[in-house]
Amino acid sequence: MAVSLYSLILIFFCLSLAFNPSNSQPFIGVNYGEVADNLPPPPETAKLLQSTTIQKLRLYGSDPGIIKALANTGIEIIIGTSNNDVPGLASDPVYARNWVQINVVPYFPASKISLVTVGNEVTTFGDSNLMAQLAPAMRNVQNALDAAGLGGGKIRVSTVHTMAVLGASEPPSAGKFNPGLGDVLKGVLEFNNQTGSPFAVNPYPYFAYRADPRPETLSFCLFQPNSGRFDSNTKIKYMNMFDAQVDAVRSALDGMGFKNVEIVVAETGWPYKGDPNEVGATVENAKAYNENLVSHLRSMVGTPLMPGKSVDTYLFALYDEDLKPGPMSERAFGLFRPDLTMTYDVGLSKSSSSGGNNQAPATPKTPATSPRSPATTPAPNKNTNWCVPKAGVSDSQLQANIDYVCGTQALDCSAIQPGGSCFEPNTVASHATYAMNLLFHAAGSNPWNCDFSQTATLTSNNPSYNGCTYASGST
Repeated sequence: MAVSLYSLILIFFCLSLAFNPSNSQPFIGVNYGEVADNLPPPPETAKLLQSTTIQKLRLYGSDPGIIKALANTGIEIIIGTSNNDVPGLASDPVYARNWVQINVVPYFPASKISLVTVGNEVTTFGDSNLMAQLAPAMRNVQNALDAAGLGGGKIRVSTVHTMAVLGASEPPSAGKFNPGLGDVLKGVLEFNNQTGSPFAVNPYPYFAYRADPRPETLSFCLFQPNSGRFDSNTKIKYMNMFDAQVDAVRSALDGMGFKNVEIVVAETGWPYKGDPNEVGATVENAKAYNENLVSHLRSMVGTPLMPGKSVDTYLFALYDEDLKPGPMSERAFGLFRPDLTMTYDVGLSKSSSSGGNNQAPATPKTPATSPRSPATTPAPNKNTNWCVPKAGVSDSQLQANIDYVCGTQALDCSAIQPGGSCFEPNTVASHATYAMNLLFHAAGSNPWNCDFSQTATLTSNNPSYNGCTYASGST
């Protein structure tokens, strides 16, 4: 049943005020890997993060230098135990208490540690003994936190999985966990459910493109206009790979009866260079993916199975890790260089976000799109502005915008369906105007929500006609 337009606009409007990119971005984090010999000193990294809208940092270990540097900054921190710690944590509660006393107690609450991840991608390595110890290790760490007075939701405990934890993921509604991991995942998920901790997973559309390097797959992975992929079970048309991957995890969780366990995207990113055989690893694609992902999160549209919210998402990564083994791409995910300059700009700095620069809307830009000039960005006026197509935009571009908006499932496009109040005139341009304006107001009525790959503009002329009423800030 469709959500009422008024309710949807009200919800998104309130959320947009809370999550305005000029203020905090509570759902956007970044990974801080340390397999490198050229990283800047922790205090410099702390200053860098404070100059951005990033509000969360994930460590793979528990480096005291960066934890202390982030004290009193308000930035949330995920710390982790090593995989080698898992057996000791699982078998010995004293080991767990000592780990917490050394790595957590001295820094909290000045350093805002919010989550401890026990091991990393343990289920990927095929070590059945290690996997069997995962849930017991998590319980002992949580018990140690509780004993230190840091339980009760102050600091939670989880672990991180790759997408290989799924045995099926297409279509998203058919998402199921790998049956070979059944007992392990049941224990982990029961713990997540009981403690309110998230299920952390690493979706990488880049690897999906590597396996299927067709142009339409690239557009689907980069949040660019595309024909979408239809899930015949739910009748949902997915317009990007990120949503499809996250919803496949949601389906798997729901299928096992863990509908209340929330998802956290612990890693996602795109390399900006790679070896000759690593297709798609370019600066243009990396910028497009990360910039459009950030815009998608900011829109608060959510995924089709989780509309109206943005899952906490940690971009990979803050810096390159020059000592990482493997192909070149493994050393080319950094958003920033060691000298603190941007590898490429995805609109995360406070200076660029505050004026709306570099902000793509829910329908993203192409890699070639340049940042908008502040001088040409209309000032927001939520009561009198409508979002409409620019003159000369092709029907194919406008149809892609319609498909994106109406494929979210959180928005009611029935008005432009046959018999709807805005179906006539039955033209792509007319339907696109209604759909684009609908998302503009649902996402917050901010200028950066009216871009649609630079095919849209704001107008003070109400496009409503006859019995067709267009959404407005005062609706």
